[in-house]
Amino acid sequence: MATLSAACSGGQTAGGGTGGNNGGEAAPPATQAPPAPKIQISPATGNTKVKPDKRVVVAASGGTLDEVSVQAGGQEVRGAFNADRTRWISKEPLKPSTGYTVSAKAGQTTQSSTFTTQKPERELKVIDVTPAVKGEKVGVGAPIIVRFNTAVTDKKAVEQALQVNAEKPVDGAWRWVGDDQVIYRTAKYWPAHQTVTFTAAITGVRGGDGLYGVADLTKKIEIGARQIATLDVRKKVMYVRHDGKLVQTMKVSSGMGTTREYTTTSGIHLTMEAVNPVWMESPGRKKGDPGYYKVLINHATRISNSGEYVHAKDNVWAQGVRNVSHGCINARPDQARWFYEHNQRGDIVDITGTSRKLEWNNGWGFWQLSFKEWKKGSALK
Repeated sequence: MATLSAACSGGQTAGGGTGGNNGGEAAPPATQAPPAPKIQISPATGNTKVKPDKRVVVAASGGTLDEVSVQAGGQEVRGAFNADRTRWISKEPLKPSTGYTVSAKAGQTTQSSTFTTQKPERELKVIDVTPAVKGEKVGVGAPIIVRFNTAVTDKKAVEQALQVNAEKPVDGAWRWVGDDQVIYRTAKYWPAHQTVTFTAAITGVRGGDGLYGVADLTKKIEIGARQIATLDVRKKVMYVRHDGKLVQTMKVSSGMGTTREYTTTSGIHLTMEAVNPVWMESPGRKKGDPGYYKVLINHATRISNSGEYVHAKDNVWAQGVRNVSHGCINARPDQARWFYEHNQRGDIVDITGTSRKLEWNNGWGFWQLSFKEWKKGSALK
């Protein structure tokens, strides 16, 4: 019996080991660890002549990217991964004349790079934004007129960097009126009583051969009341409405219409400036010429570049009765003063009743174009 019991012990040897051929399993073959991912960064480390509009690209092979960071002076550059996280690409231009550090991680692999962007051959800056005076409120027709320090040839890239954000959004578009000037106009009048923020995010943006933006600019534009004046020259009465309420009924005298020069222009005008007093002198004439005049006028609000104002004149015998001016709209002195004092640059003066049409580029006659026509001046198609 003892021998039988020993035979059922599973083949244990005297040394306590297991018999090699008596029911034991073979050990699994050793597995080889996969190779570590590789990371490639562009621009290459040490590059000191990187163009500001070049994108930073980080790519991983044999794995996925866990982290990517691109920094300059403690500021992070925005970027995005592709769907499988094997590639990261920056989404914004780089600052000129600036050192950058790139760090990336994929699994156990880390990689870093440093490079420097080049100094532009020419610098692009915004030198004026109109109307954008601190504390000023503007009318609901107001444009945003942006002027640069030099001509822009890559208009599409620059226009894409111009941002308009309104508290009460409305559709709008830019129109280039010269190589150094671009104007923003809304499709409909601005909603009244709000703040509009304009930002020229042009740092690193290519404006032309060797031309790059070197500074961003932000301006706050305060839209005031909805003030609209309407005038049918034939009826000789101008009505002014403030936020929809009629606040002034002004008997006026407009251009006599005997010549084109003396004809008030019809169309949607914007008030551009208010001056008190202002010298008005006949264009293209000198003292002694037929039709020459030079007079000092009070409380004048400009509505075009062809010499048209709403202004004071003490000829109440004609106001509401006859059109006798050289093209301006004159009103009773107290009412002209009210109009002058309540003017917001960009208020609407809508004039009808004459055969002479206001040109869209005469002063701020931008509303003379349909929005469809206006957009044709944009570099973004």
